[in-house]
Amino acid sequence: MDDVSLALTFFVVFLFSTTLHEAAHAWAALKGGDRTAYDGGQVSLDPTPHIRREPIGMLVLPLATALMTGWPMGYASAPYNVNWARTHPRRAAWMALAGPGANLFLAVVAGLSLRVGQMAGVFYAPESVHFGDLAGSDAGGIWPAVGRLLSVLFSENILLMAFNLLPFPPLDGSAAITLLMDKPTTRKYQDFIWSTPAIGFLGIFVAWKLFDFVLHPVFLAAVNLVYDGASYS
Repeated sequence: MDDVSLALTFFVVFLFSTTLHEAAHAWAALKGGDRTAYDGGQVSLDPTPHIRREPIGMLVLPLATALMTGWPMGYASAPYNVNWARTHPRRAAWMALAGPGANLFLAVVAGLSLRVGQMAGVFYAPESVHFGDLAGSDAGGIWPAVGRLLSVLFSENILLMAFNLLPFPPLDGSAAITLLMDKPTTRKYQDFIWSTPAIGFLGIFVAWKLFDFVLHPVFLAAVNLVYDGASYS
């Protein structure tokens, strides 16, 4: 039962975090002049329009993998106007960064909550940390469960942020890197990405293979910022 409860916690956090991620994309696009996602109802913290767009990636796959493996795997997307992105590449790049930015925000909220809990004496820094398990507690009551929820929220959002920032299409980082390009280079890059759909499959494959090397140091660096004087390795 504990394993099922933890799996469902991971799933619920995934659903909430991914909803905020996609809503941030949609909101940033709206502010940049593209109403596509807004007209689809995705400037919303209600997961329903996001599930309606990607029912397999937002609901079926993450719930199934959470129950089978203990943690969820899934995907989601927010639509945008390609012509708008071609005309306003910098706005499109900031739109891409908004999603990982939302995950960073949630990770910071969770991390600060754990730090406040440590100061209040309801949490303590454990001897070792693991993904989704960052808080010790002797306080009793609901505090161990709160610590686990905050640990999962922190861990999943560090993962979502780091993975989506990898510069491989179709991940957000592949659009964000156009901020480092001049306009002619950006146009050539966009045309290549959009005219070569298969590159998305290659990008996901490469990102998946490299991600373990990226996540471990990023996760440990982030965790070491949570507790005063922590030095996990």
